[in-house]
Amino acid sequence: QLQLVESGGGLVQAGASLRLSCAASGRTFSNYAMGWFRQAPGKEREFVAAINWIGGTTYHVDSAKGRFTISRDNAKNTLYLQMNNLKPEDTAVYYCAARTAYGLGTDLSEYRYWGQGTQVTVSS
Repeated sequence: QLQLVESGGGLVQAGASLRLSCAASGRTFSNYAMGWFRQAPGKEREFVAAINWIGGTTYHVDSAKGRFTISRDNAKNTLYLQMNNLKPEDTAVYYCAARTAYGLGTDLSEYRYWGQGTQVTVSS
């Protein structure tokens, strides 16, 4: 089973940056396409960004384009989400997830393994 552990969340002011990390273990990380999702209080979990198995193809939701960047380092078994110019509406628990395929996925149902999440809070 693939284990995923997120880190890097915190409380920041609007306009600040954070880099989230997701450390994978238990299986061969490069066998999985990865994604970031988030869930704000009272809302459903939503897709943020996805990356294919080797990192050559990425996709970001419109609200993240130009501000967030997903990347991965297969040698370090780690997924990243660089978040710049954070806004209060970015406040949520952020989850990394892995799907048993090489290509991108944007739907929660496509992902098999999930981390426990890391809280990101952006104050105005």
